[in-house]
Amino acid sequence: MQLKIQKRLAAQILKTSGKKIRLDSDRLEDIKEAITKADIKSLIKDNAITEKRARGISGHRINKKRLQKSKGRRSGFGSIKGSKGARRGKKGAWIRRVRVQRGFLKLLRDRKIIPVSEYRPLYMKTKGGFFRSKRHIKVYMKERGIIK
Repeated sequence: MQLKIQKRLAAQILKTSGKKIRLDSDRLEDIKEAITKADIKSLIKDNAITEKRARGISGHRINKKRLQKSKGRRSGFGSIKGSKGARRGKKGAWIRRVRVQRGFLKLLRDRKIIPVSEYRPLYMKTKGGFFRSKRHIKVYMKERGIIK
């Protein structure tokens, strides 16, 4: 039984490929008699002619991978692309470090642990990138006897 014309017309109506047209095996006689677009449209309405569902891509593997990454897995040296500065920006690291140091100095000043006269030079050293960390500030002040 040749149904090429019916498939072609159905493909035109459904705006898809002829390969994606599925004909109901119980209604083949009705489909064979349909020779106009109007006939095909009515068969489509009656679900005698349908379009096969598009095959999707399973998301299971990517979801599994995402779950592992959320746990901190899959981040070894083999997975690293880009330099250290590309993965975590130098500017962001600088901002984070300076904010911590400035906050620490303000805390010391407000609690009157360091005199106001010592605050400004320490602040400027922080701004200049002299201190590596908050701990470095503590060590520096102990060595100089700044802490009351």
